[in-house]
Amino acid sequence: MNKLLLLSTLVFLTWSCQQNKGNANRVIFAGEIVNPTSDQVVLFKGEQALDTAVLDKDNRFSFSLDSVAEGLHHFVHRPESQYIYLENGDSLQIRLNTSDFDESLVFSGQGEEINNFILEMFLSREEEEEMVQSFYELEPGDFQVKIDSLRDSKLDLFEQIQTEFNLSPKASDLAKAFIVYSSNISMEAYPFYHRRRSGEGTMHELPNTFYDYRKNINYNNDDFIYLRPYYNFMKYHMGNLAFNHCKQHCPDDLDKASRQLHFNQHKLHLIDSLITQKELRDNLFRSVAIDYMLKHDNEENTVKFIESFKKFSENNAHNEEIYTLYQGILKMQPSKELPSFKVYSFEDKEVDISEIKSGKSVVFYFWSGSEPGHFRNIMKRVSELKTEYPNHRFVGLNMKTDKANWKNMVKTSGLDPSEQFWTEDYDETVHTLIVYNPNKAIIAKDGKIVDAFAHIFRSF
Repeated sequence: MNKLLLLSTLVFLTWSCQQNKGNANRVIFAGEIVNPTSDQVVLFKGEQALDTAVLDKDNRFSFSLDSVAEGLHHFVHRPESQYIYLENGDSLQIRLNTSDFDESLVFSGQGEEINNFILEMFLSREEEEEMVQSFYELEPGDFQVKIDSLRDSKLDLFEQIQTEFNLSPKASDLAKAFIVYSSNISMEAYPFYHRRRSGEGTMHELPNTFYDYRKNINYNNDDFIYLRPYYNFMKYHMGNLAFNHCKQHCPDDLDKASRQLHFNQHKLHLIDSLITQKELRDNLFRSVAIDYMLKHDNEENTVKFIESFKKFSENNAHNEEIYTLYQGILKMQPSKELPSFKVYSFEDKEVDISEIKSGKSVVFYFWSGSEPGHFRNIMKRVSELKTEYPNHRFVGLNMKTDKANWKNMVKTSGLDPSEQFWTEDYDETVHTLIVYNPNKAIIAKDGKIVDAFAHIFRSF
């Protein structure tokens, strides 16, 4: 720890002790943000915003809460967010640099152990992704050995943390769930990814013990609802159950045009039958609806799906978002005009995307300065496509990046400034252009849509 950070921590600890005097439950959460992308930090518990702190002239913020509902929270410094686990009496300080948001984040103070551990598990999962992908080529038994080894090494590390710092039971359960459900995601995904990687025509037969972990699934844990590995596991799990149920009980000659609708109706039914926790139900129903609609089925099937959705989830908390997406998709059909949407050129000129024409087909793709790996991959792909498709113009739309940082990346990466534009409002970009997938592309010609749901890696 450098001297400046050490001094800052000591000052913070002294200040937080003064703040907590007379209230043992008071929770302090404060910090400094380098290269801020917003003027505020918002603290959430689930979907509920608890409080907002405005950055001062030194880019510092602080929250002081009389008490909290102990458990997983998250804080948002738009457009980024990250977990924070809070218990009554905690005094936590963070420091981060938005240029490398997650990797630069460090917690210090009362409660730092569980938070730094969860952050470490989050980052390790990202770092392991490429390795886990390579495991999908293995036979089931060998794959299971690899995944179990990764899980067990993390559980060993957790036991060391637990022994040294004596985490509370709730914090302990959450940390273990992060590890276990991250591992279980890979197990649920295996049969599908293995078939794709191996080229096998049917699903590989699995050992009888392959899904033994399912015996310990808690489908309605209030404390895990917003834990990403738990939620993502539930999505994979519902898809897996729906596939296998349909495989056993549905006609083999099901009309190809109706398969996507049929499969997603199965998922709606399974969520309804297995999940009773309202927030988790709503979130999973939302996930199925958005995933289905973004795969762009025909209009007749989409209407049928919405009818099924209403049957199972009439009072969903996300109904406004879902129906807004539905209407937005209808506006992005082939031959329709591009929606009116303002972007900024490298020279700071405001431009409507419908004005970006060249007599060629224009391919709009998306990238963010906060995702360097994706940025490198997508620029490599665009370079290849420019050679393969000389009659297309490839235009980058940047999201979630400070304008100055965007300009710097365009310069240092050797990109053509005339083919790069900056978007100001992330939410508006997502909702207007339906950008739920970072690899999405929009193909247009003369201001009219050719394909608004293309994939930069698969559609060419």
